[in-house]
Amino acid sequence: MQEETLHDITPAEARRRIAAGALLIDVRERDEWDDGHVAEARHLPLAELPECMDTLPKECEFIVLCHSGKRSARARALLAAQGYDRVYNLDGGMLAWVRDGLPVVS
Repeated sequence: MQEETLHDITPAEARRRIAAGALLIDVRERDEWDDGHVAEARHLPLAELPECMDTLPKECEFIVLCHSGKRSARARALLAAQGYDRVYNLDGGMLAWVRDGLPVVS
């Protein structure tokens, strides 16, 4: 099993972790965010993540999300490389979240 798959979680698991206090980071671009996002998410585009990492507490659990899961997998790897060890990628991204009927706001 590849390392990345060990850190992929389903939308249902993400929702449980968010309810328990995990922070959700949406790494999509502004236009994607404006089209609809998870209410609890913090918008932090992937391109801005490296310069904003120091604002993220290392003791927190994070879930990263994008459109399909590819950019968020890169974001998870960036965070892990900087010592964030409780970071999960939402497998399938917003596509999976919406497919599973979970709530979205715009």
